[in-house]
Amino acid sequence: MQAVVSLAFVLPDQAGSHEANALTYALTSLTALPLALRRRAPLLVLLAVVAAQFANQAADGPGQQIPYGGLVAVYTVTALSSARIRTAMVVAAIPALIAGVAINSNGLREYFFVFCTFFGAYALGSLARTRQAYTQAVEDRAAQLERANRIESEQATARERARIAREMHDILSHAVSIMIVQAEAGPVAVRAAPARAEAAFEAISDTGREAMTQLRRMLGVLREDGEDGPAAARRTPQPALTELPDLLERVGRSGPRISYETTGTPRPLPLDTEATVYRVVQEALTNVIKHAAAQTVTVLLAYGTDTLEVTVTDDGRGPGTTTGHGLIGIRERAAAHGGTARTGPGPDGRGFRVQVRITSPVEVGS
Repeated sequence: MQAVVSLAFVLPDQAGSHEANALTYALTSLTALPLALRRRAPLLVLLAVVAAQFANQAADGPGQQIPYGGLVAVYTVTALSSARIRTAMVVAAIPALIAGVAINSNGLREYFFVFCTFFGAYALGSLARTRQAYTQAVEDRAAQLERANRIESEQATARERARIAREMHDILSHAVSIMIVQAEAGPVAVRAAPARAEAAFEAISDTGREAMTQLRRMLGVLREDGEDGPAAARRTPQPALTELPDLLERVGRSGPRISYETTGTPRPLPLDTEATVYRVVQEALTNVIKHAAAQTVTVLLAYGTDTLEVTVTDDGRGPGTTTGHGLIGIRERAAAHGGTARTGPGPDGRGFRVQVRITSPVEVGS
């Protein structure tokens, strides 16, 4: 900008009617040099440039065909300043421009030129301000989406961690409880009933193998690649209601007598619903083995129009004074299907009952 405004001194007009000296050159320089600070103090820079232009005109210095410094300052104020400052600039500029042209030539052509250049710089500044506002809005929106995605990812991770914790608890708690009961009964049965002892050890073996199979499936979900990675985990089905009789048979080998009943009209259910029912029954039986010292257990599945109610009732010692992770997991599984879980004393205040009611739509495609 300094080089542009200096052209009038390097190539003076042929008429030589304007004084080109150190003072006028300094005043001309003041129309360009303050622009270096225009982004920090746009209004002060505009006032300084305008003052220098008027002073240069008063000193009869070489003028500029186009007031470059003033136009750049007007553009910067329009682009960076508030609406109040922009309005004040326009209100003050109009009479100032009229007065300047009147003093100079008072010609219609100069009026047209001056106002076109001023409002042209103002329009360019407005466009720049609009573009900056749009860019900032886009960046803010992108930042909000990034934060929302991060929060959603963290919540999904927490939900998945809780789900895996429930699965691991159900698998290990059930398997270990069965194995402990069978192991405790084995030494006694070795002397009195060898056949029963053999069955107990077989139950321990079967339970251990099943637990290992389910643990491999769970760990396969956590792996990133390999043959036992997510693809292999997806190929292994979750527990289904068809496996429920096998579960009840294993638990009843050396535990309480278990009866299994269904009411209503059984129908195909989504796989995740069947897995939830299986895990609820499994955890309820685990609690019976660990805490109830029950003789009999009843497992009832009641099919409604769009609900399924699972009830596990035993004749054991009844509810304790605390709730463990197993009952919490049952409530979480029921809530995940829009259902509820209730636990408490069984009929007539004897034993313990777990009752879960969940929404059970018909499986898609059935």
